[in-house]
Amino acid sequence: MSQDARLERLLDFLRRSPTPWHATANMAERLEAAGYRCLEETQAWRLSPGEKVYVCRNDSSLIALQLPAQPLEALRLIGAHTDSPGLRLKPQAAQTAAGWLQLGVEVYGGALLAPWFDRDLGLAGRVHVRHPDGRLEGVLLDVDRPVAIIPSLAIHLDREANNGRAMNAQTEMAPVLLQGGKAADLERLLRDWLAAEHGLEEVEVLDFELALYDVQPPARVGVEGELISGARLDNLLSCFMGLEALLESDGRQGAVLVANDHEEVGSASACGAQGPFLGDVLRRVNAQLGEAGEEGVIRLIQASRLISCDNAHALHPNFPDRHDAAHGPALNGGPVIKVNANQRYATNSATAALFRDLCREVEVPVQTFVTRADMGCGSTIGPITATELGVPTLDVGVPQWAMHSIRETAGAHDVEHLTRVLTAFFNRAELP
Repeated sequence: MSQDARLERLLDFLRRSPTPWHATANMAERLEAAGYRCLEETQAWRLSPGEKVYVCRNDSSLIALQLPAQPLEALRLIGAHTDSPGLRLKPQAAQTAAGWLQLGVEVYGGALLAPWFDRDLGLAGRVHVRHPDGRLEGVLLDVDRPVAIIPSLAIHLDREANNGRAMNAQTEMAPVLLQGGKAADLERLLRDWLAAEHGLEEVEVLDFELALYDVQPPARVGVEGELISGARLDNLLSCFMGLEALLESDGRQGAVLVANDHEEVGSASACGAQGPFLGDVLRRVNAQLGEAGEEGVIRLIQASRLISCDNAHALHPNFPDRHDAAHGPALNGGPVIKVNANQRYATNSATAALFRDLCREVEVPVQTFVTRADMGCGSTIGPITATELGVPTLDVGVPQWAMHSIRETAGAHDVEHLTRVLTAFFNRAELP
């Protein structure tokens, strides 16, 4: 498999996935092309050994399963999340000031706000409409051209701008959309965009979940193209690598890819890692292919292993003091095992040993991250899924800079590194 070809697929996936709904749809499209069958949660399931299936919830979370030909005894699970921090439109988004139609926004997750100023912004998400015949439909919308911008205030009018002044998302970050526009123009624009993208005419917009995004495309950066720069690397990069590994695996083992929404806001939702989605799916699969009853479910989960993939903080050349001296992962230095004694990450020595052995098997370097003892530590879907299911889990990821910025940076070689390890995990015949 050519590394350049894989990176081109990654850049295309990032470009076409401005929201969790788009990312899920694009993953489902690749699964369908690879022979995976879509399951509907409201229908009865009929599963066969060796079959490949997937299921979506809320159009923003996805679980894909490669069922083993032999009896279902253990699963190799890879988890990631489809959402990223950013700016979402408020339900009554239209507002006007100084002769401009603007958009009221709400900050989703722990976003770095400063990089959002002076960017060419598109608009994307999910819109629900009513057709003239009364039928309701949810459709994806992607206005992939610069239609909005959040202009900075000139330094002449704010001499303290470079002195760490706080930004107020309510009063200072409303994007400008249309000069001379009125509040009613927003619904007209939405209908126009729906007509242009989907050919929908004479529909009524009932509701929407829309986000702004930077339309600058992702790119390879650096003299030798050693970096990947783009939006939503956290955590679409892990979704991409997990999907690549699943599609390249040999198909002999029970393999699962879980891509949850809402990680950036705590995972407490019907389709988030703290919700019942994964548990529901595993119970239904086990009921048909595994040992019957609750004891069978518990035995399956305890025999399985989960690798939670979410990017790690790389050592920043301008801020080396923000890392523990012995735990500063380098870009292109290999995947990172993330450890936290207070269970902000789910890694323990047993699950870390499995991952180190996988890295040895495919000759990939491996690194370790532990946050400084005087700094707080983020978390992932790993501890949440482990708590909900009880499955032995570890947290890993590729190192990156500028996490939660509108544009993030990771190492181009690390994409190949971690994909090879995840593929080996899916192919692993025996789990410790």
